[in-house]
Formats: sequence, structure tokens, C-alpha cells
Amino acid sequence: MTNTLGGALPAQTLRPYTKWYNVHERHSLSEFKVEGLILASIAVVLLLHLFGARLNRTKAKKWIRAHAAPLAVEFALVGYSGVPSSADKSSAELEKLSEQSLKEKSLFEFATYATGRANVAFVDVKLTLKKRFNPLTTFVETALGFFTDSFDQPADIVEATLYPFDGKEALTVPGLPGAAEIRAKDSKSTFDGFVFALVHKESMKKVRDDRYDVSLTITKDHAKLPSWLTVMTESAEITELMLTPELIKTAEAAGDLFEYLIVSDQPVERPTTIDETAPRKRIFLKYRLPSDNNYERLVPLFHYFLRVTDLLVQGAHFRPEVMRKVKAVRDEAVRLIQKASEDEKAEERAIEREKAKKAKRDAELKSLDAKAQKKYLEKEREKETRKGMKRQTARA
Repeated sequence: MTNTLGGALPAQTLRPYTKWYNVHERHSLSEFKVEGLILASIAVVLLLHLFGARLNRTKAKKWIRAHAAPLAVEFALVGYSGVPSSADKSSAELEKLSEQSLKEKSLFEFATYATGRANVAFVDVKLTLKKRFNPLTTFVETALGFFTDSFDQPADIVEATLYPFDGKEALTVPGLPGAAEIRAKDSKSTFDGFVFALVHKESMKKVRDDRYDVSLTITKDHAKLPSWLTVMTESAEITELMLTPELIKTAEAAGDLFEYLIVSDQPVERPTTIDETAPRKRIFLKYRLPSDNNYERLVPLFHYFLRVTDLLVQGAHFRPEVMRKVKAVRDEAVRLIQKASEDEKAEERAIEREKAKKAKRDAELKSLDAKAQKKYLEKEREKETRKGMKRQTARA
């Protein structure tokens, strides 16, 4: 340093250069083991999440690609694009249609929709896949399903619900000029209401326990069916109509992946009011997805499901004796609901009477002085004692 203006600046003190400046000498990676494990765990979870979500999307896309052809053949509108489809599509067009038709509701739920067909208002299809993006949840659900019957084992499942017009085309299809004759013809899409189910025997108990409509049926084995399939029906005539050779063939081809095909006009959940027992016709199909994504044996079953309303409209008009038997079961169910409702109302009225009686007693007690209250309570106890003695005498 040099002197300036006759004065001297203090000497600058510099910190000596030591290993304090070298971070790599003061610390080592061994000090960050916990942080490293946390980061590695986060990376593994993230990779499993992304990989599992991708697997589910791939599986859903393969399902819709395999089933796009029958949907496009049977329906004018497939998916949520709002653009009508045509039956004579090339493979490239079908693949594009399948991509547009599928809607991802969550990482394990996918859906599609179709409408625009004679005798069918619309059909909803829901795919529920395993939660591959969350292995821990899948493991817990698998363990619970293994040890308890109240939990289902995780599986890749398709649930399709078809809603027939049943003569109500005018309520859903917009009127067009000169379409009166068409609407008159459409009124013939009605058919008799009943409950019929073709069920895999392993699913039979659960279906009967979970669904009110199927609980109205009688389970019967049939000579035309393999040993692992059974029929749940309300009448032998209904069984003969519904158990077509094509249905038997497609169900046999589906094998253990098939769970049930149900035709129903009754609610799935047990009704608690008479209004909830109003008939509403629907057709249900449920099956599991194959692990190898080969749908050759399942597409015919799905295609039959889409066309089953044609069979119903044509043949589901039974003899009056058959429908009287079916109606008798419905009437008995309505009677039980009505009786339960009346009992509940009577119980509510009894509770209200007890409340009013207690309020009157409390008001009378409050209006009395202490001596009169004591006399009132003694008289009340004597009355209860006499009632108890009379009840004991009556039992004896």
C-alpha cells in the first residue's frame, strides 16, 4: 500500500486460502445418504406411476381398436366427437375413430358412447382397469380380495349398458318434417318387460346379492349350457327365447372372462319407495379383459350384445299367463315396500304421539307447586306399577 494525502491506509487483512473454500474437501456424499434415498424413492414412484398410467392407456386403446368395427357397423355415432360414423370404414379410418371414441375419465377409468341405431337409444361402455400406476394400492386391494369376500380382486373389467327405445323414440329423437310414418313404425320397438341373466357360476352369488333385479329370478341349469354357466330367469318361455345358439356360442368362446349378460326392466339397487319400482328396460354386459389383449373371442359376444334388442323386439311378446306370473312377483315386491313404508309411518306417528304426551306432562308438572308435583309423580308411579302387574298376570 502507498501513502496518499500524507496519511497511511491500514493494511488490508485477507483471509488465508485454506480448504474452507473447497466444498468437496469439507463435505462428502456419505453425508447425504438420507436425501439420496428420498430422491431415489421419488424417482422410482414417479417412474412406476408414469409406466402404469401408460400401460392402462395402451390397454384401453387396444380394447377400443378391437371393438371399433362392430360399434361403427351398428351405430351412426360412436364416441363424443358428434360426427356420424359410416359402416364401410377402412382400417386406418377405424383406428382414427377408435382414438376419438375413447374418453379418459381417470388413470384407470375409460368410457365410450354410441347412439343412432334402430331399437336402441344409446349404449354406454365403461372400462375399469387395475391401478397399475399405484402398485401399493393394487397390492393392498389384492390382499383384501384374497382374505375377505367383501372386497373384489383387482381386475380389468368392461361394463356395457344398452338402453332400448322401447317405443319411446319420439321422446329422444327430434321430430323431422314428414317423419310421422317413421315414428308410427318405431312404436313397434316395444317388448315385454322381464329379468333374464346368463351368468358365470363363479359370479352367481355376488350378482344375486348385489343386484335387486336378479334377486327376483330363479336359478336353473340348462342342458344346452356348459357346466360353468347358469341361467337366472323368471320363466321357462323367457329362457327359451333368450338362450339362442349364437349367445351360447359367444359365451362359451369368451370362457372364464365372461361374467354376465342381463336383460332387465327392474332397478339394480333395492327400491325403498314405490316410485323407484317403475320399470326401466336395460341390457347389461360384463366381462374381464384378457391379459394378452387378444379380443378375438370377445368381440363376437360384444357384437351380439349390441344386436340383442332386435331379438327382443321381434320375439319378447309372451303369453298372458307368463306375464301374469312375472307381474305377480313385481306386485309382491311392491306390496312389501308399501307395507314397510306404512310401518315406518306408523312408527313415526307413535313417536310423535309420545313426544306430545311427554310435552303435555312436563307442562302440567311445571304448572304445579312442589307438593302437588310430588303427589302427581306418586300417582304416576302407582299407575305404572298397576300396568306392570297386569302384564305379568296376562303372561301367567
